[in-house]
Amino acid sequence: MSDSIPTPGTVYLVGAGPGDPDLLTLRAARLVMQAGLIVHDGLVDPAILALARPAARLISVAKSRSRHTMAQDAINALMVREALAGNDVVRLKGGDPFVFGRGGEEAEACRAAGVAVQVVPGISAAMGAAAAAQIPLTHRDSASIVSFVAGQCKGLTEQDWSGLAGKGRTLVIYMGVATSEAISEKLMADGLAPETPLAVIENASRPNMRVLRGPVAGLADLVAREKIKSPALIVIGHVTAQPENELRAFALEIAQ
Repeated sequence: MSDSIPTPGTVYLVGAGPGDPDLLTLRAARLVMQAGLIVHDGLVDPAILALARPAARLISVAKSRSRHTMAQDAINALMVREALAGNDVVRLKGGDPFVFGRGGEEAEACRAAGVAVQVVPGISAAMGAAAAAQIPLTHRDSASIVSFVAGQCKGLTEQDWSGLAGKGRTLVIYMGVATSEAISEKLMADGLAPETPLAVIENASRPNMRVLRGPVAGLADLVAREKIKSPALIVIGHVTAQPENELRAFALEIAQ
């Protein structure tokens, strides 16, 4: 008698939020605690992974600039292979799966292989970091438009960012620490005033969170001086402004 073909499992693309386990959705927490297999990114906080059952298999597919533990195609293949073998897969991703999380590519790969996919949204890095730093992304007096961009991607220098930041607007840059100098130069070349205030939020919502502020022209110096590391988010616009006397100090520093 031949072996029966197992019923395929389901891949759950789960957003882990900005880091604090308390910011998981109830459904995300339940899936993590019940999972037999968790495929997770490097930005998922260890405190979240600690919620998993002792018997659960945890597979890290952490990525960093110029170094990948596992290429995206291999991650897709891993999820599909496990699901076709009859296993449910919790694909745990920092922030939200569909906001710079490559969740769209993973969902497409699963559907192409006949594997069912469910998406569990998470608090995005932008929302979580801004809330933790008490920076409103929109404010009736300061900003009615918010834009999200990736600071580390192909063709960065060719992209047109003009109009994304400035009066009445907030610009949130993901993955921008390594390219901070190019980002600063690009924004000013596209017309943004050098003294425009910004905040860099490192390790948002975690015990070691830092919020560092300065002008756009000083972004690269700020990153180097403070030794800022990922995960970090850059928020640009007047919603990040400190009291007026500190803004004047920024402007004076640029003028010198």
